[in-house]
Amino acid sequence: MQEKNVKFDIVGQFMTKVLQRAGVPEDDARIVADVLITADKLGFDTHGVNRLKTIYLDRIRDGILNPVTVTGVLRESPATAVIDGHNGMGHVISCKAMEMAIDKAGKYGMGMVAVRNSTHYGFAGYYPLMAVKKNMIGITGTNARPSIAPTFGVENMLGTNPLTFGIPSDEPFPFLLDCATSIIQRGKVELFAGIGKELPKGLVIDENGESKTDPHEVLEDLIAGRAAFTPLGGIGEDTGGYKGYGYATVVEILSSALQQGAYLKMLTGLKEGKKVPYSLGHFFIAIDINAFTDPDDFKRTTGNILRDLRASRKMPGQTRIFTAGEKEYDTWIQRKDKGVPFNEHLLREYRELCKQYDLEEFLKEF
Repeated sequence: MQEKNVKFDIVGQFMTKVLQRAGVPEDDARIVADVLITADKLGFDTHGVNRLKTIYLDRIRDGILNPVTVTGVLRESPATAVIDGHNGMGHVISCKAMEMAIDKAGKYGMGMVAVRNSTHYGFAGYYPLMAVKKNMIGITGTNARPSIAPTFGVENMLGTNPLTFGIPSDEPFPFLLDCATSIIQRGKVELFAGIGKELPKGLVIDENGESKTDPHEVLEDLIAGRAAFTPLGGIGEDTGGYKGYGYATVVEILSSALQQGAYLKMLTGLKEGKKVPYSLGHFFIAIDINAFTDPDDFKRTTGNILRDLRASRKMPGQTRIFTAGEKEYDTWIQRKDKGVPFNEHLLREYRELCKQYDLEEFLKEF
């Protein structure tokens, strides 16, 4: 299978131009491209440049994603706000929301912003990292189209609903935990489908609670409601599936009830058989470390915790213990001079985009 690395700046330029030609204003297109490219820089390939067409360009074409983002503040207090994104570009809405949370935290120690009527915001870790750069702790979560079945259920009810944390440390990289509350998420299934690889058992169940492993079938059956992801912990309670189910529900509540937005089956993207905007909800929290303690002391303690964890006794046959954010940093070191890894499927997709959007000068890059 053909594979190729394409420099980050080239991919970023291409995505910005494609998005502009799809109707996204230049400054907003740069934000979207940066969120996508940052995902690939850190190894979150399921939420990187591979989603440009299917999640953003196709939805703009279908009229269910507004390329021009207009936001409005519905409610605001010194430390909080509620924003309506009017189904614009989720990345742009989310950057504005996290910037507001950071600004409020700088004044009052903490800030929280809830968002309604947004769209897929890409790599969730991007937004907590905005807070980390300001010596703050960043937290975000979002609901999503239904895909997780509740424990002992088989119907996809909850989204993959990530709960994401960014925490500064004195190391070259922050603590960054960006996880779905399901064992696997749709982007990983799409990745498996693209490379023709079967899914492991126990990640997806059918209407009878049996495992499904064909990624192409899974993608179709998720939309049709014939399949569901299992929550973190897996099937049933024996391995703690109720924990992932519980955390997914927490994210669903915080992503909808605070701003009175859509939830659960309201997020299918379909109404009477026709495509409609997903109208997702997000929340963003920024915590100013300086309101609690000296930032350098905080970062040193955080670093000590991470180093002690990595230095603890290892399982036989294992040579390394990781802490969250470390593998992402390692990936950045490995990729910073090489660029984004493209598989054959993605290369074909980008060549088609070059032709479709009259950007054939980029064909030589893909």
